[in-house]
Amino acid sequence: MLLKNYKIDFERELSALYDEYEIDSFFYILLEDFHHMKRVDLALNPNFELSPEMHHQWENVVSQLKEHRPIQYILGETEFFGLPFYVNENTLIPRPETEELVDWIIKENLQVEKNEGLRILDIGTGTGCIAISLAKNLPNAKVYAIDVSEKALATAQRNAERNQVAITFIHQSILETDDLQQKYDIIVSNPPYVRNLEKVEIKKNVLDFEPHSALFVEDNDALVFYRKITELATQNLSENGQLYFEINQYLGKEMVWLLEKYSFKNIELRKDIYDNDRMVRGVFR
Repeated sequence: MLLKNYKIDFERELSALYDEYEIDSFFYILLEDFHHMKRVDLALNPNFELSPEMHHQWENVVSQLKEHRPIQYILGETEFFGLPFYVNENTLIPRPETEELVDWIIKENLQVEKNEGLRILDIGTGTGCIAISLAKNLPNAKVYAIDVSEKALATAQRNAERNQVAITFIHQSILETDDLQQKYDIIVSNPPYVRNLEKVEIKKNVLDFEPHSALFVEDNDALVFYRKITELATQNLSENGQLYFEINQYLGKEMVWLLEKYSFKNIELRKDIYDNDRMVRGVFR
């Protein structure tokens, strides 16, 4: 079968579950992964033939997509901040909004990092995407990363090796931590922040496959991780140290109040590309 003809079947089989943009995205992600071809390559090779084995491989992916399995888990990897990352059901799939947080940290601290180096702690590292991207782009920094999940840390370690950066990984429950043992110039976290009441807004591919422990918090204590991390930051940030969070879009004001309560200064709440309150930074003096 010609691949250009199979594309019609691919789109038809998935049209009841995904919109046209998503299906198009899936197709070209798979085209590159399976055949190392981009959109233009297919246009230039209209007679590209699928072998029976390759046809079976495509159909296997279609079957999994019909079950709403995320394509990143199907392929076992994704890209974040221009870097490749292994992903699996033990880790959240990195999001574009988190790339914005990483970009903010790098731009704010690049000059300081060049002159002095930085000690950075990523709390709830998951795939390691934040810690690794920071280590890659702030090469003089010493980067540490904490997670409660040993399986997530194993994936993060593989990703650090894949991207050739040195990260100190720590297996630790932040909610059971009384002291972080050393001073840091930057503490960053993208902790669980989706309230159970917001599950109705979550797509099936996220709800059924991504780890709930990394996503959800109780409705009556949605800031439990933020409060604990902020409290620890007051003990373990260096003078003028910075605390960065990715946040629940509905709780921006509450996050500003929390940082004010703990005497943080120069607090800035930023929106993401979708115009949602998504990240906040405070300086501890």
